[in-house]
Amino acid sequence: MATATPSIQQFLGQANIAYSLFSHEVAFTAQEEAAVTHTPGRDWAKVVVCFVDDEPIQAVLPAPAAVNLDQLRELAGARTIRLAREDELKRLFPDCEVGAMPPLGPLYKQRVFVDAALMREPEIVFNAGTHTDAIRMRSADLALVTKPIVGHFGLESML
Repeated sequence: MATATPSIQQFLGQANIAYSLFSHEVAFTAQEEAAVTHTPGRDWAKVVVCFVDDEPIQAVLPAPAAVNLDQLRELAGARTIRLAREDELKRLFPDCEVGAMPPLGPLYKQRVFVDAALMREPEIVFNAGTHTDAIRMRSADLALVTKPIVGHFGLESML
């Protein structure tokens, strides 16, 4: 049976938006998760946690894309930017498996930056706090609950 962490379920329940929760085979990268869920990579919302001027933020982009840190730093209006370390992810998302955090920044007191390419998709899929559970919802609903800053910072993967 599919589950999301209690905090994720409570957050989405209070937001009163429609979503579906489903289980999938264990996968650890966004591309693998998209593949095992039969989701086009462009619809899988990958979360990359960065620190801009020492503030944790969520960069959310399609699975095949990589973050252009310079463009994200400019979009955030920051002087410095760096990727979060694994130990920081454990501290910032204590209820999630490392690397399985959802793009629900307000739940974790983080600003959300979404790549414009992802917002063009009608539906998106993302981790529900584990490497075996996922959430599907309308991208417009994600925007309603996270109030993201939308811009261009994703680079198509060279893989």
